[in-house]
Amino acid sequence: MKDEKSLPQLSLRHLALRVSDLPRARAFYEGLLGMKTVWAPDSHNIYLSFGTDNLALHQTDGEAPDDNGRMDHFGFVVTHKTDVDQMAAKMQQAGVPILKGVREHRDGSYSFYMADPDGNVIQILYEPRRVERTDGQ
Repeated sequence: MKDEKSLPQLSLRHLALRVSDLPRARAFYEGLLGMKTVWAPDSHNIYLSFGTDNLALHQTDGEAPDDNGRMDHFGFVVTHKTDVDQMAAKMQQAGVPILKGVREHRDGSYSFYMADPDGNVIQILYEPRRVERTDGQ
């Protein structure tokens, strides 16, 4: 691999799942496991948290799972927005497939998606709200 000293700090903070019935899944994760909703941008997506670890649920609209099954992606969180750009450039230079380029999301987060050697989808993500909470601001 490349020089580890030049890589930004990464942490695994979320997993995204495809679900067939979003209200049922929400009831399970909130009611039985005690997760809290942190963001529900529309009727097809909900983001839950235990405080540090997060779960994204995405409604499938009845579509059959693809090669990744029910897992949509998992995400590594970085500390700075510029880390996303740095990681995207490194992955591109290394020939890693970039599935969705760098972009800013509706909630102010910033990310890109890539594939690992087995085709698993990985999101490199900067979350401004996460940084504020972990930095105590």
